[in-house]
Amino acid sequence: MARDLRAFIKLVEERGQLRRIKALVDSDLEIAEIANRMLQVGGPALLFENVRGTSVPVVVNLLGTVERICWAMKMEKPEELEDLGRKLAMLQQPKPPKKIAQAVDFGKVLFDVLKAKPGGSFLPACQQVVVKEEELDLNLIPMLRPYPKDAGKNITLGLVITKDCETGVPNVGVYRLQLQSKTTMTVHWLSVRGGARHLRKAAEQGKKLEVAIAVGIDPILIMAAATPIPVDLSEWLFAGLYGGSGVALTKCKTLDLEVPADAEFILEGTITPGEMMSDGPFGDHMGYYGGAEDSPLVRFHCMTHRKDPIYLATFSGRPPKEEAMMAIALNRIYTPILRQQVSEIADFFLPMEALSYKAAIISIDKAYPGQARRAALAFWSALPQFTYTKFVIVVDKDINIRDPRQIVWAISSKVDPVRDVFILPDTPFDTLDFASEKIGMGGRMGIDATTKIPPETDHEWGEVLESDPDIAQRCDRRWEEYGLADIDLTEVDPNKFGYEM
Repeated sequence: MARDLRAFIKLVEERGQLRRIKALVDSDLEIAEIANRMLQVGGPALLFENVRGTSVPVVVNLLGTVERICWAMKMEKPEELEDLGRKLAMLQQPKPPKKIAQAVDFGKVLFDVLKAKPGGSFLPACQQVVVKEEELDLNLIPMLRPYPKDAGKNITLGLVITKDCETGVPNVGVYRLQLQSKTTMTVHWLSVRGGARHLRKAAEQGKKLEVAIAVGIDPILIMAAATPIPVDLSEWLFAGLYGGSGVALTKCKTLDLEVPADAEFILEGTITPGEMMSDGPFGDHMGYYGGAEDSPLVRFHCMTHRKDPIYLATFSGRPPKEEAMMAIALNRIYTPILRQQVSEIADFFLPMEALSYKAAIISIDKAYPGQARRAALAFWSALPQFTYTKFVIVVDKDINIRDPRQIVWAISSKVDPVRDVFILPDTPFDTLDFASEKIGMGGRMGIDATTKIPPETDHEWGEVLESDPDIAQRCDRRWEEYGLADIDLTEVDPNKFGYEM
């Protein structure tokens, strides 16, 4: 399986899900417009081989479907991602094994951790070409400007690598960078992110913060860097756990930082604490332009790259986008971890249309009155990434939480708005959410769409309509005899039910 960007492109092409575009295209607006149309229909990845003003090809939509995300994670089906989640859950809160089988399982996970340790590289491909100082021009990289009111071109799938100046522990994050000049970019990160913490520490010691940007990397590294799970493991180790073997790293040419040896581009620079520049506006995942704000300025002094490099790009916006596909995969990985944190949760789902984190649907095996409300409150505090979830809908475990028709039925048939809807006002919130009355503060809503039991209700609940089990089994046995074996009952076309998709 793939271990760098080129191997993954080859894999996707061999499986018939990559198109090579030879026509001349522009990285300013045009590539994003073409890619957006492909994303809307779950289309193939696109490799633009003839980009105006550069010899560097651009690949987009590489992670534009859940299927391709699974391939990047060395898997074939989304369900397999939950096995990975179970490993991470064991590492997060290890428990003494009570049975031999549990001890064996934990031993296998520890062995996977040993295999996942990063290794070195003596002939790193990312340093085949070295460009320093006055020769450096970031315009060599065909960065995209996706939307007409964006402030400039940007990098959105680069790994931003920094290091704690006290502990030496690295942080690998995926943050947007805006091109400011041929040698400078601004980095947009939230104050709670690792890179921002490292910058504050550097400022306290009167030091510059070293920053390396890895562009065009194995997609599994992007998934590892985007996984905000509270386990005391480095992103490199996560990537090794995801891929089954350690990541090859190499030392930067001018910085005391390690970077992926097989990256297409490495940018090396520093941030002087307090040196800021206006960043934005840019189209963001909410589907609107985010406002301009001052962000740290990175001054680059060295760029290394492969011979004949390829630029891996994407962009944010209203779903479906590649970031939404990654969130769906991460949803599967979170599930076992969430079950360990909140035992009554049977399953949970973050719909892409709800921006992958604004609304959550959770199912529970209901055992006592008020349990749905407890589960919703526990969900909000289970993991840091659920802090900004606005709506939590709780349903019974027999509801398929990935079928919107069943969710609408559960809400419509089981919810009394007075009894079953509760609101938490004035909680800390996402500053990108313009729906909030005050930026950074907002409310949350929980909806109990479970079957009610006393004392939640003082009357008998209706009896659910169900098939006769004997007749259902008879139909299963005779289905081919009926001449209906060619009809796939697992695939549902929503357009046949009044939806427009």
